[in-house]
Amino acid sequence: MQRMRILVTSFDPFGGSPVNPTIAIAAILAPLVASREVVFLQLPVVGGDHAQSARGLSRHAIEVVRPSTVVHLGEAQTRSRISFERVAINLRDGRVKDNAGILTTDLPVVEGGPSAYFSNLPLRDLQQACDRVGVAQEISLSAGAFLCNEVMYGSLHDMHVGTSRVQRCGFIHVPQLPEQALARGGPSLDAETSARAIHAILECLLDGESG
Repeated sequence: MQRMRILVTSFDPFGGSPVNPTIAIAAILAPLVASREVVFLQLPVVGGDHAQSARGLSRHAIEVVRPSTVVHLGEAQTRSRISFERVAINLRDGRVKDNAGILTTDLPVVEGGPSAYFSNLPLRDLQQACDRVGVAQEISLSAGAFLCNEVMYGSLHDMHVGTSRVQRCGFIHVPQLPEQALARGGPSLDAETSARAIHAILECLLDGESG
């Protein structure tokens, strides 16, 4: 079986919204990159480090797929552009309940883990990839303290302590969809435009691995 080089994760809808832009992006991209060793995984919006949590299912997929690169995608209601997260912090402090109905405050992602990890994706190259396809982007210094940050921190921790064979890992936030913005306000970006950016990002990462 050919090794999948990139694992891309999306999230279930949450916070009362019936949709999540990361699901739409995955649906658009899956047929476009099917021959380029990319696999997609949809994660539950459930915190913690058990088998059915976002971190648990992500870790299981990494063990099975054995990717060299992991790209986590998440929705950011307040963002107007593709946002590359630079830092994940060792903190679970949600402002809303997860989809299991649990509100977690003031807990570490990993007990005794470092305060933070940095993404080691080639962020400047990925910014240029977005620029080439005409999609606005930025580097962000905060992935928050909810599931997006939790998954990013967890994957980076596993990579750093050697419990996974992942070599590069990071998180990218995408804006909410226009229909979500109509219902709750805030900036938005249509799924096709976000997908164009993520497609360019994946091609950049793949070309970097083969180069």
